[in-house]
Amino acid sequence: MSEILAGGISERDLTQGTRNIHVPELNLESQAERMSRQIRLAILEQSKRAHVGHIGSALSIADIIATLYGGAMSLPSPDDPERDRLVLSKGHAALALYSALHLIGWLPKEQLDTYCGDASLLGVHPERELVGIDFTTGSLGHGLALGAGAALAARMQGSSRRVFVVVSDAECNEGSLWESAMFAGHHRLGNLIAIVDLNGQQALGYTREVLDISPMHTHWEGFGWDVSEVDGHDVRAMAKTIESLDTGNGRPHALIARTVFGKGVSYMQSQIKWHYLPMSDEQYRQAVVEIEATT
Repeated sequence: MSEILAGGISERDLTQGTRNIHVPELNLESQAERMSRQIRLAILEQSKRAHVGHIGSALSIADIIATLYGGAMSLPSPDDPERDRLVLSKGHAALALYSALHLIGWLPKEQLDTYCGDASLLGVHPERELVGIDFTTGSLGHGLALGAGAALAARMQGSSRRVFVVVSDAECNEGSLWESAMFAGHHRLGNLIAIVDLNGQQALGYTREVLDISPMHTHWEGFGWDVSEVDGHDVRAMAKTIESLDTGNGRPHALIARTVFGKGVSYMQSQIKWHYLPMSDEQYRQAVVEIEATT
């Protein structure tokens, strides 16, 4: 299996996070766009090597994660107390996050290559013992509570750091998520930003058939959130939206990101079975060819 990062974006290009970015004046877009492609290739390589599924879910958020780790989040170092925080509430997509941590230089390649191996810290769901992971997640519906607590802690400490929480649209079927949404709205946690991966499907079916709560934006607005709707595969639009948010005292923010499950791999897109299935050798080769053909 070839080295996916050969000739790609360098780790040094991505190790310095930025804050209050003037997107049109910097190369955030090109950096994040290149990072999206590298994240997708890493997802394919590691899932094939480990013969593990959850590929479609990770591909769905690759552009969201690339936007955040490609410059939209402030990440001077993994132990800087003023760094922005990320809660990957849809923890089964952790391979996208691991790939980003590798690309910004926080996760060595040899450690990334232990994904789902014996005694590895890199499981299907993220564990906070791993450098760069602030919150262990996996039980859907709980991540927004962690994010709300972290945002409130930042306020109490007088810190301007922000907290980003990536949730799935299917996760919005969980009542506990809305309890956290109410809490954040009531306390006006303006430094809390939820990004909803609106790909329209979940483990056993399409979300509209399992439990339809569309239109999504009305529920967040009803609990006092500032809501923006974005293309979850357009890193430029997402970066500019995040830059424009008022994260001082005020309403928390929800970005409803319209995405395609399995984005970038034609035979996976919007296909329920790719929530769990691993790839065959031929499927892997086709997937890599398709991702490498993107610009």
